[in-house]
Amino acid sequence: MSLSTERMRVVITGAASGIGRATAHAFLRNGARVHICDVDQDLIDQCRADLPGIGTTLADVSDPSQVELLFDRAVERMGGLDVLVNNAGISGPTARVEAVAPEAWNRVMAVNVTGQFYCARCAVPLLKEAGGGSIVNISSTAGLRGYPMRSPYATSKWAVIGFTKTLAMELGEFGIRVNAVCPGKVEGERMDRVIAAAAEEKSLSPEKVREEYYRLTSLRTFVTAQDIANLILFICSEAGSKISGQALAVDGHTEILRT
Repeated sequence: MSLSTERMRVVITGAASGIGRATAHAFLRNGARVHICDVDQDLIDQCRADLPGIGTTLADVSDPSQVELLFDRAVERMGGLDVLVNNAGISGPTARVEAVAPEAWNRVMAVNVTGQFYCARCAVPLLKEAGGGSIVNISSTAGLRGYPMRSPYATSKWAVIGFTKTLAMELGEFGIRVNAVCPGKVEGERMDRVIAAAAEEKSLSPEKVREEYYRLTSLRTFVTAQDIANLILFICSEAGSKISGQALAVDGHTEILRT
């Protein structure tokens, strides 16, 4: 079984931190050429310093002109494309649906759903030109079960799975595999912010909310960015060459989402 990604040309969105950065590092470690984007220039600069050889573009995936620039620069640097990891996403508000501002809802959809469409639209002709490849769309366990108090986020992640399965049907004949990866609760600053917001909404301590979240998984644990990167690397490698159209959870087995 080979997990090598040597000579693969990879674009990863939202990749200057968290899951995206861990995934970029994993591909680089296994011989791929990697180009990333992010909306935070400081994090991009830090990523470039820590991961020599990586290509970077400052880009917001909700802006189609910035996405086109990202792919123009990636192709100019790498000569083509073999893998797209649609990782960019935002958490959105923690609130009951009647308290969610339309602007907040629209922003979540623009980044989490429409951004993936913009990137796939640019990537597919390049993958066809390459004779095949892989698209990985980051969804969530919230896209498998729903998530009370997080309606914009959960809705966007369900949409990602529908988008994934449709693209797998469209692109299979061209040798392009399309899968969704569904992380559970991932350790890191982003989850800390989610916990803090939930704690405020429920008038609980962050520690109490974290304990409640642990109890929602069979393994009583959060996952790490590296856990997600490991699965992405597998499904994009030769070892995952027959996997397409799937929504694959890495979550310690989420039992329920209501606390």
